[in-house]
Amino acid sequence: MTEKIVIIDLGKGSLTAGFPLVTARLSDLENPRPIKITGCLPAAPELITFYQRWRFIYQELYHTLAIPSRIELEQEDITHVSEVELDEICTQYIYQFNQWLNFAEFRTIDQQLRSALQPTDEIQIILETSDFQVRHLPWQLWHFFHDYPRAELALSQPQYTRKTSVSVPGSKIRILAILGNKTGIDIAEDQKILTALPQTETFFLIEPNPQQLDQALWDSKGWDILFFAGHSESQDQEKSGIFKINHQDKVSIKTLLPGFKKAIENGLQIAIFNSCDGLGLATELAQLNIPQTIVMREPVPDLVAQTFLKHFLQAFSQGQSLYLAVRQARERLYILENRFPCGSWLPVICQ
Repeated sequence: MTEKIVIIDLGKGSLTAGFPLVTARLSDLENPRPIKITGCLPAAPELITFYQRWRFIYQELYHTLAIPSRIELEQEDITHVSEVELDEICTQYIYQFNQWLNFAEFRTIDQQLRSALQPTDEIQIILETSDFQVRHLPWQLWHFFHDYPRAELALSQPQYTRKTSVSVPGSKIRILAILGNKTGIDIAEDQKILTALPQTETFFLIEPNPQQLDQALWDSKGWDILFFAGHSESQDQEKSGIFKINHQDKVSIKTLLPGFKKAIENGLQIAIFNSCDGLGLATELAQLNIPQTIVMREPVPDLVAQTFLKHFLQAFSQGQSLYLAVRQARERLYILENRFPCGSWLPVICQ
């Protein structure tokens, strides 16, 4: 079955000003000439407020419940919230988000896409925007995805030179696995998952220094997948990010720029950051034209990160497309949401 590709370009604008020209293009690999649909979206500053409130309650709840997660928070910043509060804000937030997307001139895009697509189609939905606030919205809860169970979203920077297809090599998948600073988290489980994966050759760097990581990136055999587990954070409105590779060294993509360029030149297809707040790292990697990056957009509990990794790698190594493997792995997180609310909101593809 041919993959369908939908690129939704929000154009210029913001949540406070609206998006006056939204363009959707639908194509597939067999018929690359796209169907073009235009519309717009109104200002929705209330979504910024809902997101900020949701994120505050989400983070505080996890610390109140003492759930191990891949974020570092100062003890004095912790307050006490309840699961009821999180459930209430989630309901309001999802409702307001879908009301925004139900705006008449965006609903035209939605309806025309539905008329051209079948629920059984495998669909890549690529959202082009550089607005960091829009990138945090819960796009996977757009009603469209409920009706198209083989569709998945990727966030993309405008004017990205994209490689839409990422495939499993015929021989063993080579994985460079970086196990960084493990303070307060269990990354040994990530190592077990990677070790048990069939048809892979995995090289582990355990709390490396920057020189050791750089040397591995320059490996002449190349890597198919780069994996990181540990602590990370975004900076500068998610234009950049850092990840903590040991108990004292924090590095950025910029710090290791020549090494990452060489790894991509040698065939690196996917970077997976199984760590918190990874959208800034994904933005920097997209500028290097890595085909795909998978990150957690918010603080992520250990078990959620590990469960996603296990099911994604199983599906992808068995021949599922990257988009469908992410969708299936994300849906395997629903069963955990009684213990880990909003866990399925966290994984996202970036390019």
